[in-house]
Formats: sequence, structure tokens, C-alpha cells
Amino acid sequence: MNLLDLVIAPAHAAAAAPAGPSMLSTLAFPIILIAIMYFLMIRPQMKRTKEHRAMLEKLSVGDEVITNGGIAGVVRAIGDSFLTIEIADRVEIRVQKGAVGNVLPKGTLKSA
Repeated sequence: MNLLDLVIAPAHAAAAAPAGPSMLSTLAFPIILIAIMYFLMIRPQMKRTKEHRAMLEKLSVGDEVITNGGIAGVVRAIGDSFLTIEIADRVEIRVQKGAVGNVLPKGTLKSA
């Protein structure tokens, strides 16, 4: 056995080994996972955020709203980042705009 046999034998054996999976099949699974996560989690959340932002921009004085904490009232004043909501006769609270969960149809609070 000479020194050349030690170098050539591993190289010959490596060339004869079966080829592994291609680069495309190796990357396909993570790419598919990312696409599924985008369509099932990220995209719907972005849509809800966009709808909430549009609802907050349309708020006006006199709208009946309910906060995320469950407090219902009528909007009396609108600032840059805060709202004043009347929850009873002459009882007003200030909340952040982002705390408004829903805008109720007109007359909802009167009928309750």
C-alpha cells in the first residue's frame, strides 16, 4: 500500500456515493411552512388591525362605543390619542383610542 492509494481511495469512494437530496427539496419544506404561517396567522391579523384603525379614524362625537374593558358609552370629545366617553349622566371617562373595541349602532344604549 503506497501513499497514493490512501489519497485516491477516499476520493473514489466519495464519487461513488449516492447523491443526497437536491437543494430545492431541502428548501421546499421551510418555504412551505412560512407560506402557511403567513396565510393562516399573519395576513388575518394584519387585516383585523387595518379594519380597527379604519374604525378609529371614522369615530365622531355622538357615536356609541364599547371599550375592550366592557364599558359602554357615548363619545363626547375626541383628541389625538384619547377619547372622552360619557358612561352615565354627567359621568365622563377618558380612554385611549385603541381601547375602543366596537362602535355600536345608534340607539343601542337607550334601549338597554
